[in-house]
Amino acid sequence: MKVAVRGTAGRGATGVVLAALILGGGAVACSKGGADEPRMTPAAAVAKAAKNSQDISSLHYRMTGTVPGSGKVEAEAEMSMKPLAMSMKMTAEEQGTEGPIEIRLVDSVMYMGGNAELAKEMNGKSWMKFDLGNLGEDGGLGTDQFGAGQASQNPAQESTFLTGSKNVTEVGTETVDGVKTTHYKGKITLADLRADLKKQKLDKETRKGREKSLEQYESLGADKLTMDMWIDGDDHTKQFRMHGDAEQGPLDITITFLDFNKPVTVKAPPANDTASLEEMMKEAQQG
Repeated sequence: MKVAVRGTAGRGATGVVLAALILGGGAVACSKGGADEPRMTPAAAVAKAAKNSQDISSLHYRMTGTVPGSGKVEAEAEMSMKPLAMSMKMTAEEQGTEGPIEIRLVDSVMYMGGNAELAKEMNGKSWMKFDLGNLGEDGGLGTDQFGAGQASQNPAQESTFLTGSKNVTEVGTETVDGVKTTHYKGKITLADLRADLKKQKLDKETRKGREKSLEQYESLGADKLTMDMWIDGDDHTKQFRMHGDAEQGPLDITITFLDFNKPVTVKAPPANDTASLEEMMKEAQQG
């Protein structure tokens, strides 16, 4: 049986973590631009940028938009792929707290806190943690409830989805954060994405990551998506946008990449200032 944590902390955990993982899921590589190259077809340009995104080791990015269940969100994050670690500061309109919340991912454990209002719901402790490895097991913590399974996958996965669109077009040349880019757009359905995934030859880890992404969109009820990519002169994605209608409202996220392949250090909060989400949910279940 799945249970919900009562109070502000529980509502904030669900909305904020889900928003963070959906947003982080869109991340791809960025660059400062380079010399002009022979013009490719829109589909080929998108495919090349998607391929380049697979080699990144870390990201620094900024996110804005709207996520179902969380409303308007703003965030800035740093993330490394190996080892997987993330540090994000985010403000969500419907997170149930005032002010920004910080999310950290260290050694497969996610921490959420840095907010005085949340501390009131956690006996004065500033941080709440949960082990991603325990979600979905006998403890009654469902990955569908928190969306936390998304955190274990390469955040470049969503950028590759546009390669499955049958109608990628070039919008024009635009400057994003001082970088000259070419803007591409395409529409795609989840059915198309699943069909395309079956045809691709992928390693087990990559395939699993893309399947998790599809499951996340299915859980939101976002059957059709429009995706925009702004690609720089080095064939890297400088900005990425995904938007569509979901069951609980619009999904519209824009991610702008500030840097990549730079060292990222994320530390876990002090243990004596951290509450366990698993323990909080057990207490809620016991009444």
